[in-house]
Amino acid sequence: MSFEVPASVRPVRDAVHAFMTERVEPAEPVLDAGGEEAAALLRDLQREAKAEGLWALGHPREIGGGGLPFLDYVYVNEVQGRSEYGQIALGTFTLQDSLMLHRHSSGAQRDRFLKPLVQAEIYPSFAMTEPGISSSDPTQLATTATLAGGHWTIRGRKWFTTLADRAAYTTVMCRTEPEGTPPHLAFSMILVPTDTPGYTHVRDTPVLGLEGGHCEVVYDDVRVPEDHLLGPRGHGFVIAQERLGPGRIFHCMRFLGQAQRAFDLMCARLHDRTAFGEPLHRKQLMQQHVFDSYAEIQSSRLLTLHAAHRIDAGDQARVEIGVIKVAAARMLNHVIDRAIQVHGAEGLTPDTPLDRMYRHARAGRIFDGPDEVHVTSTARRILKEYGEGRTWEFGLR
Repeated sequence: MSFEVPASVRPVRDAVHAFMTERVEPAEPVLDAGGEEAAALLRDLQREAKAEGLWALGHPREIGGGGLPFLDYVYVNEVQGRSEYGQIALGTFTLQDSLMLHRHSSGAQRDRFLKPLVQAEIYPSFAMTEPGISSSDPTQLATTATLAGGHWTIRGRKWFTTLADRAAYTTVMCRTEPEGTPPHLAFSMILVPTDTPGYTHVRDTPVLGLEGGHCEVVYDDVRVPEDHLLGPRGHGFVIAQERLGPGRIFHCMRFLGQAQRAFDLMCARLHDRTAFGEPLHRKQLMQQHVFDSYAEIQSSRLLTLHAAHRIDAGDQARVEIGVIKVAAARMLNHVIDRAIQVHGAEGLTPDTPLDRMYRHARAGRIFDGPDEVHVTSTARRILKEYGEGRTWEFGLR
């Protein structure tokens, strides 16, 4: 495979890059502040993206998206990731949920949720993580749903349900099968409209001081019709794994977009400032920051593109995805940290985007599974090959 951006993708990638750097990034101070002005500005950006043919590029064309093939969209997602607002401004925040509904929803579910979802007329939310439970082992999840009289009754508490405070519905992972059922066949996904009685938004949980819509929600005898089940009963983990594989590719490519932005800021700063009689870019310790950042960004980029290539070829690529989730999140933390160091005191303030980027980057080592889980599962898969008399030949993967 080639790691170059394909010539066919360059025009749309360049257009998205221009949209991000010329419109989304300059809008960040207003968007960070929140409120009605931020909401209006975001709607303006969304209208502009639709008018310019940049809307929902990774969504299938048959559901109202741009129809970019998976591997082409990966390259676009890299530049879209430069800002945390890129996904919402360009209509791709809903991609994982839209693909999940596209593959598994019934006709009524598609009409109610999927069409408005792709057009950003409504927001989705996804509820898996629970307080007080090690959610890195999701077989421990305690939220239950029981079926009686044609309705599911859901009881439990979830948190880190992103945008539940403004979503039209939440996809809830809950135990639906009796004790003794194999753990990975005991859970289902159920679509719950957020205006259902018993669905109670408790709080927005700040993440390292940032309020980003990571909500805690109580399900107090929430009743929804039986047909709100998403996909087959007991297949919650199957659907979740299908959702998470490509999703982690997208996360890592956005990490690379953030790293590129931090790298740009760092290198520009090294040329703008002098200390002790010469420009900072001539200091060997500063050059070390550039070298280390380049090596880590490029390594993570090639690992991520390789994983995307495997996914595109029909492989589950679980080893490759486990590796990139850890490597890319660590890389992003390191690169932003160096950029802050180069900026000195200013890097600790909101005068640059680095302080906010740094906090989001740290959360990335926990979201979608902590590093430790991915390290362990990846090592076990590799070691299993040796335990069964095979080897792990890198050139053949």
